[in-house]
Amino acid sequence: MTSVTDDLPLAADFPQATVEDWRKLVDGVLKGAPFEKLVGKTYDGLKIEPLYPRTKGIAPVLGRPLAAPWQIVQRIDHPDATAANAQALQDLENGATGLALVFAGGSGAHGFGLEPSADAVAKVLKDIHLDAGIGVELQIGPQSRMAAIHVAEYVKSKGLDPAACDIRFGLDPLAAGAVWGHSPYTWEEIAPAVTGAIKGLAGLGFRGPFASADGRVIHDAGGSEVQELAFVLACGVAYLRAIEGAGIPLEQAQGMVYARLAADADQFLTMAKFRALRLLWARIETACGLTPKPLFIAADTAWRMLTQRDPYVNMLRATIATFAAGLAGANAITVLPHTLALGLPDPFARRVARNTQALLLEESNLGKVSDPAAGAGGIETLTAQLCDAAWALFRESETAGGAFAALQQGLFQSKVAAARKARDANIAKRRDVLTGASEFPNLHESETRVLKATPVALTPYGEQKYKFDALPPIRLAQPFEALRDKSDAALKSRGTRPKVFLANLGTPADFTARATFAKSFFEAGGIEATGSEGFADPAKLAAAFKASGAALACLCSSDKVYAEHAEAAAKALQRAGARHIYLAGRPAEAEAAQRAAGVTGFVFAGGDALATLQGAYLRMEQP
Repeated sequence: MTSVTDDLPLAADFPQATVEDWRKLVDGVLKGAPFEKLVGKTYDGLKIEPLYPRTKGIAPVLGRPLAAPWQIVQRIDHPDATAANAQALQDLENGATGLALVFAGGSGAHGFGLEPSADAVAKVLKDIHLDAGIGVELQIGPQSRMAAIHVAEYVKSKGLDPAACDIRFGLDPLAAGAVWGHSPYTWEEIAPAVTGAIKGLAGLGFRGPFASADGRVIHDAGGSEVQELAFVLACGVAYLRAIEGAGIPLEQAQGMVYARLAADADQFLTMAKFRALRLLWARIETACGLTPKPLFIAADTAWRMLTQRDPYVNMLRATIATFAAGLAGANAITVLPHTLALGLPDPFARRVARNTQALLLEESNLGKVSDPAAGAGGIETLTAQLCDAAWALFRESETAGGAFAALQQGLFQSKVAAARKARDANIAKRRDVLTGASEFPNLHESETRVLKATPVALTPYGEQKYKFDALPPIRLAQPFEALRDKSDAALKSRGTRPKVFLANLGTPADFTARATFAKSFFEAGGIEATGSEGFADPAKLAAAFKASGAALACLCSSDKVYAEHAEAAAKALQRAGARHIYLAGRPAEAEAAQRAAGVTGFVFAGGDALATLQGAYLRMEQP
C-alpha cells in the first residue's frame, strides 16, 4: 500500500499524522468538554462526525454522461405570454440550454406563472426551436394540467418531430395533492388519467420523460432530506406501477419517470442527497427486475432558503446549491433568481441566475468531473445513512398503501411537521443562521427592484372530496421578516423606527463585543440600535438614554463591569423611563439582584431571539 510520502517526497521529512495525534490536539482545545460536542446531527438525527477516513473500494455514483454539462435551465413564469417569450429568447441567446415553463398553480410557481391556455402556450414558444437541443421542462399544477397537451399540440402544429424535442412533461398529481391538501379523486381514478396522458404523448412520438416525482414539495414545506427522498421514491414507484398497469412494459416505463430535488446551501448534505437518490432508484429498478439506468434528476435551488432582506446573499446561497447539485450529477439545474421572494425578477436578477451556472460550467469546468465525492469519507457516510433512513420511510409509505394513501393518513405530513418544528426552533434561536435576516441585518439597505406584475389569483381545483393535511411552501426567514415589516411600517408612519439604546458601561474593551452582538440581535427584528460611549456615571447614562428617543435599553459590558455597575445603571434607566431593560449576556449569579434593579430580560447566543424580539414589540405597543 502506498502512502502520501510515496507521491510527495518532501513529506517524508515529517512524521505521518494519525487520528490519535489529532484527538490529543482536539482534547486540548475542548479542555475537558465531551468529544460529542463536535458531533453534529441532521434533522433526521443522522450523525455528522468531525473527521472521517477515506472510504475505500467505492465506485463513483454516475448520473450525467461522462464530462457532459448539466442543462442550464431558466424559469419562464411571467403571466404575460409575450413578455415570457421575450425572456425565454433572451435567456437562450445568452447561455441557457433549457427552459422551465412554470404554469400558474404549479408546485414551484410561488405566486406567478404562465397562463395554461393554448393561445398563451403558442405565444410563449414563438420562435423557439424546440427541436434544436433545448431542454424544456413543464411545471404544472391541477389548474394548468392541460398545458402538457397544449405544448404537444403546438409541436404538432409546427410540423416538428416530437422525438427530436427534449420535453419533460411534469405530470405529477401526487405533488399537487400534497401541496393543496385535497384531491377530487381517488388514486384509482387519478392513475388512469395520468397513464392515458402518457400513452397519448408517447403515441405522438414524444420521448419523455412524462411523470415527475417532485421532492421539492417536502423541502419547500420545511421537511428533511430523508423525507424528501422517501417521498420521491413513493411517488416514482406509484407512477411506475400505474404505467405498467396501463399495459406499458416496465423496460419502457423506466424512462418515463424522472425526479426533482431541491438543492440548498448545505453543500455536503445536498451532494449526499442527490447521490443517495441515484442509489435508491437503482435499488428499485433492480427489485423490478430491470437493469438500472441513471435516473434523470432535475434540481431547483431551494425556495425556503430565499430571503427578502439583503437578497443579494441569495446569490451566494444559490451558488453553493448549484455547485453541490452539479458535482452530485444533476442533469438539469434551475437557479431561482435572488429576488424571487420579493416578486417577479427583473432582467438583472434573471441574468445573475443564468450566469451563476454558466460560470461554474465554463470557468470552473464542474461539468468535466464525475462524482468527485466518491470515496470521501464524510459524504460517503452521509450518502449511506440517507439511503438507509429514506428506504425505511419509503417502506412505511408502501405499508400504508403507497404515496396517495400515505398522504391521506398523514404519514409524510406528520414527519415534515416535526422536522419543521425543530427547524423553526433553531431559526428562532439563530442556531441556523440566515445571513441578512436573522444575523448581520442591514436596516438601511436600498430597495430591490422587481418587475411590476400582479400575482396570479387561483381558486381551489375540483371538489375537495378527499382531504388531508396540506404541505404549503414556506420560507425560513419569514418570522424575522415580519418584524422587519413592522419596523418599516413604523418608519413610514412615524418617521422613525423602534429603537433600543445600547447602554455601554466601562471602556470600549469592556463593552464592544457585547454591544456588537446586541446591535445585530435587535436589528434582526428591525429595532434600531443606537450606540453610546462607555458610562460609569448613572446620571449621565440616564441623560443619554432620554436624548436617544429609545423606548428600550440594553446594558452592554463585561461580567466584571456588570458586577460593579449593572444594578445602579439599571435603576437609573428605569427612572429615566425605559420600558424594558435588557442585559447582554447570560443570566448569572447576580440575576436576582439585577432583576430587582430593573433588568427584565437577557440577550445571549443560543437564546430565543425571535421570542425576545416579538416580546419587545408587544412591550413597545403597550400604553
